[in-house]
Amino acid sequence: MIVAVASGKGGTGKTSVTTSLAVVWDRPLVVADLDVDEPNVHLFLHPEMQKTRIATLPIPIVDESKCTRCGLCAELCQFKAITLMGKLIMTFPEMCHGCGGCMAICPEQAIATGQRELGVMEQGVSRGHIVTLTGRLRIGEAMSPPLMNFVRLAMHQEVAKNGADVLIDAPPGVSCPAMSAVADSDIIVLVTEPTPFGFYDFTLAWEAFSPLGKPMAVVINRAGLGDTRVYDFCKEKKLPVLAEIPFRRDIAEHYAQGLILSELDAALGESFVALRDRLRAMNGGAYA
Repeated sequence: MIVAVASGKGGTGKTSVTTSLAVVWDRPLVVADLDVDEPNVHLFLHPEMQKTRIATLPIPIVDESKCTRCGLCAELCQFKAITLMGKLIMTFPEMCHGCGGCMAICPEQAIATGQRELGVMEQGVSRGHIVTLTGRLRIGEAMSPPLMNFVRLAMHQEVAKNGADVLIDAPPGVSCPAMSAVADSDIIVLVTEPTPFGFYDFTLAWEAFSPLGKPMAVVINRAGLGDTRVYDFCKEKKLPVLAEIPFRRDIAEHYAQGLILSELDAALGESFVALRDRLRAMNGGAYA
């Protein structure tokens, strides 16, 4: 089972939910932090790092002695990463999406494959049994989905080894990175808060993810704050609210110290165990 924990905006408690679920998960588990712009799962799970791999993207390198300036590569590239200006052939590696089309279409085989560094993937183990995969985007790199795909590949390889379940900490929002993060999931958990901003971005997330046809459920953080619009929307759209995290000062202090929410007290621990079991029930086709 692959569960993606997502949100319409940042700061709703998405990482708190992911890490709290991780420590109560009683089966083999992989936690994939796909929020590669600002990964922070490691701040809570404190994994012992085992290896780091550099992620790269293939980019074109033109051999001008072979190039006939036919322009086929420039016509193909919709991102203008390779351009013909008169007799001058120019490449823009930062704009390349790594599709390899220019290399395949060149009749003279004048385009070789170079590499652009995207960032790194760190793999570790937390608490002796939780495998963690963290993508960390290179400073100045604009495209996060290719690095996310690198982490997703490692995630599937880990699952193939021992049939582990997966918790994905997705990037916030509803742009391309968020859509990429939830693509592999069996269930999407939307974390929101009952405030005007929280509700608005929550509805955007629901609208963005609904066309994927995946089961969705909701965790409401800071419950007791704001109004009932989130609850009314969930009732209208038949979205199950699987857990509520109270709006309490001690919870905020616990989080600020980098501690796991489900370990704050017995009631919160039981709440996340119940959330785990309800997600499994949803994946089996029966929500309880």
